[in-house]
Amino acid sequence: MIYLAGLLFTCFYSSHSEAEENQSAVLKIRKCKDFELTGKGNSKSWDLTEWINIPLRSEVPDKYRTRSKVLYSDSGVYFLFECEDKKLTSTLKADYLNLYEEDVVEVFLWTSEDFPVYFEYELSPFNYELPIMVPNNNGNFLGWLPWKYSGDRKTRHATSIKGGKMESNATISGWMAEFFIPFKLLAPLPKVPVVQGTKWRANMYRIDYDSNEEAAYSWQKTRKDFHDYKSFGTFLFE
Repeated sequence: MIYLAGLLFTCFYSSHSEAEENQSAVLKIRKCKDFELTGKGNSKSWDLTEWINIPLRSEVPDKYRTRSKVLYSDSGVYFLFECEDKKLTSTLKADYLNLYEEDVVEVFLWTSEDFPVYFEYELSPFNYELPIMVPNNNGNFLGWLPWKYSGDRKTRHATSIKGGKMESNATISGWMAEFFIPFKLLAPLPKVPVVQGTKWRANMYRIDYDSNEEAAYSWQKTRKDFHDYKSFGTFLFE
């Protein structure tokens, strides 16, 4: 009985500690002027900030370096991912498909902790996207596609391949993804647009399938799955 109580306490404490650790993980987001995207991350604006490591969280044989950069402007948020890789596991060639079933990078933006709705964005190596708004009621969630998705409400995005061709199953050395999420697309989420000092909960992910099984990478470790929003870190907009 004492052993069982101790085990339960250990499980609760570990889970509780992980959540607290993620909440205290703060990434300061620097401000920039709007710039063009090439998919190669070669804009001078990216020199304003440092790379962030996105660690592997799965037990798989293939381990690749994954890192990201984040900036924001008066009109939205910029992301850059650099993904080391050996095989381009990507066949889907259209927007709004199940991109997470193949190589992909993802960003989740939970703008207010008292409002359990967040924005999820996925981008494949072939530059196809999945932008969805996700209501999450204690683990019951489903994404909704944006309405009137055009003009200044539409994202901008680009990708590039290193060491090989942009072809399904091609041998490569890596790929990059660069995208911009406008604040107007995130309406009516709370605390949008941001001002200096605004805090959002957020997480950044990558999925890779070189070893025929899902290799999950995440900035902050989640306890359940990518939608475990209470385990997200924090973006602090400077």
